[in-house]
Amino acid sequence: MYDTILVTLDGTPTDRAIIEHVKQLAKLAQSRLVLLHVADGWAARTYGPDAVSPEITDDNAYLEKVRAEFQSIGIPVQAELAYGEPAEQIIKWVQKKGCDLVAMSTHGHRLLADVFLGATATRVRHSIDVPVLLLKAK
Repeated sequence: MYDTILVTLDGTPTDRAIIEHVKQLAKLAQSRLVLLHVADGWAARTYGPDAVSPEITDDNAYLEKVRAEFQSIGIPVQAELAYGEPAEQIIKWVQKKGCDLVAMSTHGHRLLADVFLGATATRVRHSIDVPVLLLKAK
């Protein structure tokens, strides 16, 4: 059913909700995971994959830590770092590489906060043709 699940991570404690949920889902569905984090700082947006900054170093270390967590419980997983605006890069990844499900934690902003802070999950779910699992972080 879900051969490949794209798990988007923003590098905040919000990620724990989707990480814990996907552990169970991936085992049940015997899924392969792809962890995707989008570096969106100045260096990442300006230089893309050529960017060198403490943010990029920290992002790669975080992805590796989460990848190892899934791998240690027998879930096939790979990690990828993208560069730029998060919603745009997630949509681009799905369109280019494909998956069966996108799993995301949400911050749970409401109304005006979504307008001003951006609603990555909303943009993603309205722009792709695969199911999106949204899990509100506690």
